[in-house]
Amino acid sequence: MRKLVYYVAVSLDGYIAGPGGEVDFYPLSDSMAAWINERYPETVPTHIRHQAGLQDAPNRAFDTIIMGRGTYEPALAVGITSPYAHLRQLVVSTTLGTIPDPAVELVSNDPVEAVRKLKAEDGLDIWLAGGGQLAGALLPEIDELIVKSYPVVGGAGLPAFAGPFRPTAFTRTDLTSFDNGASVSWFSRTPNANA
Repeated sequence: MRKLVYYVAVSLDGYIAGPGGEVDFYPLSDSMAAWINERYPETVPTHIRHQAGLQDAPNRAFDTIIMGRGTYEPALAVGITSPYAHLRQLVVSTTLGTIPDPAVELVSNDPVEAVRKLKAEDGLDIWLAGGGQLAGALLPEIDELIVKSYPVVGGAGLPAFAGPFRPTAFTRTDLTSFDNGASVSWFSRTPNANA
């Protein structure tokens, strides 16, 4: 069965973005970017894959992306209606109304049911790209976390998980560090963990 994987960048205090959606406070590293491009090329948006030399790169881990409205809207704001055209794209929103691109599916009802249907299909894993409200709603369905942790404190912003208090145990399975002080940690849901 396919897994739902929350692949996300966070500050030391657990924010995925600033209060206005800012992500430019994460320290950049050429070696980390090269590593991401090699390991997870499908996480690079379609419109910049050519610049990164990834236009023909195969999807390695994911063939589907699910994201909330707040993750999708920055692309829309600059006229990009299909930001990950090399993946099956789903946007979860009860307020968006319509999607201007037939390649992007709107999920306007229960995201948990949508993810369960995706998991039952054949294919690579499903990338949960954000945001925090959607991650909170889908926490019972998240099988793995891939957390890019950056050595910076945001102080305020959008949390990695939003929602009710719901302790859920995960076990770290791997860790890689980079020259910018950032690290990537992999976590699997702990067996019999409460959700």
